[in-house]
Amino acid sequence: MTAATAAPAAPRVPRLRGGPWLTFAWRRLGRFAVSLWVLVTTAFLMIHLVPGDPVRASLGLNASAELVEAKRRSLGLDGPLWTQYLHYLRGLLTGDFGTSMTSGQPVSEVIGDRLPGTLQLALPAFLVTIAVAIPVGVLFAVLTRGGRRRAGELAFTSVSVVLATIPEFLVAVGLVSLFAVTLGWFPVAGSDDLSAYVLPVAALAVGPAAVLSRIVRVEMLAVLGNDFVRTARAKRLPARLVYARHALPNALTATLTLGGLLLTGLVAGTVLVENVFAWPGLGSSIVQSILAKDYPLVQGIVLVYGVGVLLVNLLVDVLLALLDPRSTIREG
Repeated sequence: MTAATAAPAAPRVPRLRGGPWLTFAWRRLGRFAVSLWVLVTTAFLMIHLVPGDPVRASLGLNASAELVEAKRRSLGLDGPLWTQYLHYLRGLLTGDFGTSMTSGQPVSEVIGDRLPGTLQLALPAFLVTIAVAIPVGVLFAVLTRGGRRRAGELAFTSVSVVLATIPEFLVAVGLVSLFAVTLGWFPVAGSDDLSAYVLPVAALAVGPAAVLSRIVRVEMLAVLGNDFVRTARAKRLPARLVYARHALPNALTATLTLGGLLLTGLVAGTVLVENVFAWPGLGSSIVQSILAKDYPLVQGIVLVYGVGVLLVNLLVDVLLALLDPRSTIREG
């Protein structure tokens, strides 16, 4: 083999104490810990940054001063700020999120009752998004590569842009109006049977699937133009093997990154969709607690949403490192 045809030498990898994976893990865990501390501190300060007295607001303007003071003592809001903060941290470490001002229930019990409902909506929506977006994106990349089928490319781009820009609650209202009220195919609200999942899951998945399919198409088009794909075609491999075994795995890195962001967006989108469909989840609970000025419950739900986002981001980083180990080296 001559120097002209020899493969380029791999870049030298700096030796890292404990290896690149250990460095990567420490960086990610450190970032997660700092983000978690910021989230917890922000959630704690929420009740103190609200204008006025949240305790009196929750009890009503006609509540006596003695009742307000007793409620403040029971919530631990009568001491200095730093002692309240330490009490709040100690409670979180033991699973104590405080007590709801309206129902008197522990916030952890309310969240425990409502969190499964939100997960039962967000996770199927995420799976539907992935199951629809990846095949559609790959299909239109194959059909329109090399500038072919301009009309199909224009139709795909136009439809995906429109679907991606419609807010979830408008999609939800439209689906209810058409498929529940007009056609009567699905229930308007509730979560009693599988048919009740169809409309809320569709409302959550339509926009993210449109966005993700466009990303998959762009990434797939870039991969299809690489030399290793042309080499696979030159070997007369079946098209399905070229696309599924050689092209698609290399196009999934950016797709996985965006997929993690979409999952966090789906969880946030459940707030509005749950209220449209009267779904028993955290989304409907946080709206009710805000209207009732139940700040401990708002704190707890915001904290759960935030921790969910941080965990999803951490999981995506780990999966990306598994798919592309070079990312751990670059960060080292």
